[in-house]
Order: sequence, then C-alpha cells, then structure tokens
Amino acid sequence: MIDGLTQLYRYRVLVQVLILRELKARYRGTSLGFLWSFVNPLVLMLIYVLIFSIYLRIDMENYSVFLLSGILPWAWFSSGLNESTNSIINNGGLIKKVYLPSEIFPLVSVGSNMLHYLLSIPLLFIFLFFFEIKLSWPVIFFPVILCIQFMFTYGLALIVSSLTVRFRDLLHVIPNLLMFWFFLTPIFYPITMVPERYHIFVDLNPMAHLMMAYQAIFFYNQWPSVSSLVGMAGLSSILLVMGLSFFETRKDLFAEEI
Repeated sequence: MIDGLTQLYRYRVLVQVLILRELKARYRGTSLGFLWSFVNPLVLMLIYVLIFSIYLRIDMENYSVFLLSGILPWAWFSSGLNESTNSIINNGGLIKKVYLPSEIFPLVSVGSNMLHYLLSIPLLFIFLFFFEIKLSWPVIFFPVILCIQFMFTYGLALIVSSLTVRFRDLLHVIPNLLMFWFFLTPIFYPITMVPERYHIFVDLNPMAHLMMAYQAIFFYNQWPSVSSLVGMAGLSSILLVMGLSFFETRKDLFAEEI
C-alpha cells in the first residue's frame, strides 16, 4: 500500500498529463468545448425539475438549486466510478508493454471527473446568485467534503477496476447498482420526505452524508454535520487503504487476465 502511494506520488506529473489529455479528448471536435460542463448538468437538472417539481409536485422553494447542489457531485462520483471500472482493461496495451503503476488509471478516471465537476461549479454559483441565495462561512467546508469524496471514490474505484479485469460482468452490474444507489440517496428529495422508520437506510448510506453536506453549505447555508464528516473521513480513509492493498494483491495478474 505504501509502495503504491509512493509510486503515485513519483508519477504525479504523468497523472496530471493524463487527466488533462482525458479532458481534451472529451471535448475534442465539439463546438461548445468545456461549456458542456455546464450544459450537461443543466439539462439533467431541468429534466428532474420538470418531473419532481411540476409533475410529482415536490413543494420546495428554490428546488432547482437544491437539486443542482446534489446532482453535480453525484455526477462526479458515478461517472468516475463507471469509467474507472474499465480503466485497467482499456489500458491493457500500456500495462503489458510499459512499466507504469496500474493505480494511475483508475486515479485518472476519478481525477478527470473531479476536475469536470469543479468546472461545473460556476453553474451552481449562477443559480445561487439568480435565486438570491447567499453563501456564508459554511462554504469553507467545501474542500474538506471534496477531499473526503475523492478518497471514497478512489478507494472504490481501485477495488472495482481490479475486480473487473477478472469479472467482466461488473461492466454491466456497476451502472445498475449506481442507478439504484442514486435513488436511495437524498439528492432530488430532501431527507425530511423520508419516513422516520427508514432513516436507518439513509444513515447507512455513505453518499447520503456527502450529498447532505453539499446541500447544507450551498443550499441551506448551514454548517454540515461535523460528526457525519468525521465518520465519512474515517470510512473513506479505511476504504482507500483497503483499495490500495487489494489492488496491490491483484495487479500482478493483470497482464495475464486482460
């Protein structure tokens, strides 16, 4: 595990180059370029606003801002995990021919989607300004929540990407699990809509704590639950250590299994 972290640090410049290459490839040949960072979440938000605010009538003031504050970080998590699932297989040629720490590839998937999320943050600020929602001191927790989510996502990505080399069915299982996970997470509905007897499922959902922390600092202008963040920081650290350790035990088999 320590060797894996050391190698990631040693290859940090390469990681940066690959992340930038990934972003350039994503927008290459498009007319809007990086503006798609705004358009995609905006379209997704409008769809959910139409369904849940107009058709199903969730009565909530400034619902679009509430929705956007959760959809943006969830998009980073789901896209990063989805792309990392296939990251080792897609880079099989490099792994077989060139010596590189394989941990780089899921890191690039998670890192490029995190940068994509950061590029979309101005869209949230525009909505906050439009609806006259003022940010205050709780927003200083944003880098902390971001760091916790990064560790959690990367830890999962390491486990999933290494398992997918052997079990290719995960390429189809993971997207379905993420969709199920999304609807169990209070993103398009507030926690107050969940009956009290089901709160235990929310408490056991790690992403629910992160999404509610984002909603607290951006939408409610409140301090996030410190106990929740401390718990998530501990869980994310453990998951990252487990992910690096598990990946280390599997990566010597990648060349044979890809």
